Amino acid sequence: MIRRALVGAMLMVAAVAVPASAQVKFEASFLFGYTFSEGVSGDAVITPSGTFNSVDVKSGGALGFSVGVVAHNGGEVGFVYSRQMSQLSLSGLNQKDLGDMNIDSYHGYIGYNFMYDTKMNPYIQIGFGATDYGQVNYTNFAGAPGAINGPARFSANIAAGVKFFVNDHFGFRAGAVYTPTYISSTAEGWWCDPYWGCYLVGDNKYSNQFQLQGGFTVRFGGK
Repeated sequence: MIRRALVGAMLMVAAVAVPASAQVKFEASFLFGYTFSEGVSGDAVITPSGTFNSVDVKSGGALGFSVGVVAHNGGEVGFVYSRQMSQLSLSGLNQKDLGDMNIDSYHGYIGYNFMYDTKMNPYIQIGFGATDYGQVNYTNFAGAPGAINGPARFSANIAAGVKFFVNDHFGFRAGAVYTPTYISSTAEGWWCDPYWGCYLVGDNKYSNQFQLQGGFTVRFGGK
């Protein structure tokens, strides 16, 4: 459901943002890289396997693709998908690796390509969508198999890098992407203001990903 909604929203944005009369080109990229990840921490939990206060997401390799529509002035709208190969573990007074986990992210984005009429195009992008923490298969303390279905959460990202085209249709790209994903909130206490009154203050928990990526891009359409 989340995936279909994101793709549909991206297509509607592209249809609105790029006038039919504009001279546009289409770009498709295959991406690969490495993602540095972190999990979230909270109150200590005592289990038969130990005492833990942090759920950790391990760093790992990543693959993905993007498709975009680029206007003659360098403005761009598109959709990007990325999968990180990761592991889920628990830490605290004890440490325990639970199992392998794939992290899928789906983001519609808007961006700008500088010096679009040259072979080298620095770019910036900002995206909004969701990050899906996949299922983890594990063996519990009693030796029985189990599974954890990870959550899908709202996330945003910001990316920057450079594309270099060797001809009108083929090029290479390299860049970096930062993706904070909202996980949950915990109550921290009350804050009182003489004008606004009193309200509950929460501590938002985010799982952060920082990806270094490269790849190649195919450009077609336009003149």
